[in-house]
Amino acid sequence: MEDILQQIVLVDTQLMLDINSLHSAFFDGFMWGYTKVSVWLPFYVALVLFLYRNMSRKQMLWALVCVALTILICDQAASHLIRPIVQRLRPANLANPINEWVHIVNGYRGGRYSFPSAHASNTFGLAIFLIYLFRIRLLNTLMLLWALLNCYSRIYLGVHYPGDILAGFFLGFLAASFAYWVYTRLCKDQSLSIPLHYLWLPLGVWLLTTVALLGYALFVDF
Repeated sequence: MEDILQQIVLVDTQLMLDINSLHSAFFDGFMWGYTKVSVWLPFYVALVLFLYRNMSRKQMLWALVCVALTILICDQAASHLIRPIVQRLRPANLANPINEWVHIVNGYRGGRYSFPSAHASNTFGLAIFLIYLFRIRLLNTLMLLWALLNCYSRIYLGVHYPGDILAGFFLGFLAASFAYWVYTRLCKDQSLSIPLHYLWLPLGVWLLTTVALLGYALFVDF
């Protein structure tokens, strides 16, 4: 069993190094911006407005409570429960022997431990909860693409292994599933207006933010 675990770790490490090695000055800037939580504040506001336009006040209140519950579970479980137990060093951490082969951007090495990825659990937790809530193909695709690019940026920046991302996904899935179960208990009336109004708002904000990050990447020089 120990040999199998060591082999998994070796494959995970090599995969991280392979992905991390595919870098350029342009994508350094793009991934550096894409991974920032603050960059996505307008997107979060757009999602709240989308909820407001398509849900009753009661539905929206409990949906926001359950989104907060999802993020709370993901963040606390990843950062304060699992990481101190597993104690897997981030790839770029100076105490990690592989750090000299890891490409980093703007001197960023993240915190000390990496497993699981809180970025992955939080973004996938939010995405999966909204997928449960609306079950609209276009919105589902948007949320999954947004979450996947966020997760890819963490490997690109050298602060997470693919295994960290995978574990974060499962944590986000479990948290979102539990939170949605809570939502169905608190809000019996789950019917939403069809067709959905203002779907263009989160789509447009995501697109504008992504385009702005692409423009930023053309001019930034680390």
